[in-house]
Amino acid sequence: MASAPAPKRAFGFWICLALVIGNMIGSGFFLLPATLAPFGWNGVAGWIMTTAGALCLAVVFGSLARKFPAAGGPYAYSRQAFGPFAAFVVAWSYWVSMWIGNVAIATGVVAPLSTVFPGITRHSAAITLGLVWSLTAINCIGAKTVGRIQLVTTILKFLPLAAVVLLALLVLGSGGGDAAPALRAADLGFVGATGIAAAATLTLWSFLGLESATVPAERVENPARNIPRATLIGVAVTGAVYTFACSSVALLLPTEQVANSGAPMADFIGLHWGGPAATLIALFAALAAFGTLNGWVLMQGELPWAMAKDGVFPAWLAKLSRRGTPVRAHVVASVAVTIVLLLNYSRTMPDLFGFLILLATAASLVVYLVCSLAAIRLGAGRRLIPVFLLGALFSLWAIWGAGYEAMIWGAALLASGVPLYFVTRARGGSSPAAAAPPAAPRGSGA
Repeated sequence: MASAPAPKRAFGFWICLALVIGNMIGSGFFLLPATLAPFGWNGVAGWIMTTAGALCLAVVFGSLARKFPAAGGPYAYSRQAFGPFAAFVVAWSYWVSMWIGNVAIATGVVAPLSTVFPGITRHSAAITLGLVWSLTAINCIGAKTVGRIQLVTTILKFLPLAAVVLLALLVLGSGGGDAAPALRAADLGFVGATGIAAAATLTLWSFLGLESATVPAERVENPARNIPRATLIGVAVTGAVYTFACSSVALLLPTEQVANSGAPMADFIGLHWGGPAATLIALFAALAAFGTLNGWVLMQGELPWAMAKDGVFPAWLAKLSRRGTPVRAHVVASVAVTIVLLLNYSRTMPDLFGFLILLATAASLVVYLVCSLAAIRLGAGRRLIPVFLLGALFSLWAIWGAGYEAMIWGAALLASGVPLYFVTRARGGSSPAAAAPPAAPRGSGA
């Protein structure tokens, strides 16, 4: 494969917005009510706190993208602020979270389909792998195709979202809210297995991807303007939808039913509007998760390409195809996704989803913490320093909320890539960029 001079700038504002919203609203929206059902009102409080923290992080990434619109997103910002080793550790953790998260997202495609076609449960691992590798092939073809899929699936996923929100409003307006457990101050608490901190860690999974538009920055038209706008608007819209819709379903259905459901949104619709409506929502849930997986497969190839181009990943990952896509990076990442899935295929789908989102979130929190500190160090906005500090504190709080086991796994994930960094550096990096300082920030695309 020949090395292309530069990737094409195929993403405008609307594609960036679709990437941000599409990467957040997916399997989390349709499966998290089941995971959060035992939390009761602590789950609602978790959504509110996570939305507020995610908005702070959106300001962090928007400010960094405005000042440093470079490909690689979190990796580029960490390198600019703290040097190549810190950046590598952050980016490695972020990349590993993508492998793990993509298995969970692909599971979010299959789980609602299994409620419509129960027989596919026996072949869930094969179907999941088929989805991952099909989207890997599409991403290898070119960014325009990926962008179109992302835009279409993001638009379509708002149909079931609107249906759930409308139904929840109708149920609450007709007095159906009496089915929800009473809100009692004694039941609220920050600590414990079903406390607000634990709920916030789980709900944060739904906001992973808020930085999505920063990673393929070299494919974005006028990145200094489009990325910050798309990031902040995308997080605000997603937070409002998640908080109301997911909380309504988790509280208005019996806890045991929600907790054991592969498609709680479909169950909620079916209870009030009948089986055909539930089937339709389940199909839309699968489509929404498919769109999310499409965006994250793009991310899992773009990040290692940016790292290889900068000299901290092996040289052959920095090569672009004649179409300007990092085919090798995509293939390596999808092989890693395949391994994660095969190591965990014996778990049930709800168990697999819950286990994987905890690991993916723990790994991503390190990224958010370091980027918040990078925004302060790099002076991404003096007036916004209090917001950057809140983003850092929120990340630390969520790490603590993840619990001891998640922190141990997170530390292990961070350490697992360190040998690769030193091996690559010992061999002289992958490109001249390895020895050069980070590129000066650019304003608009060429």
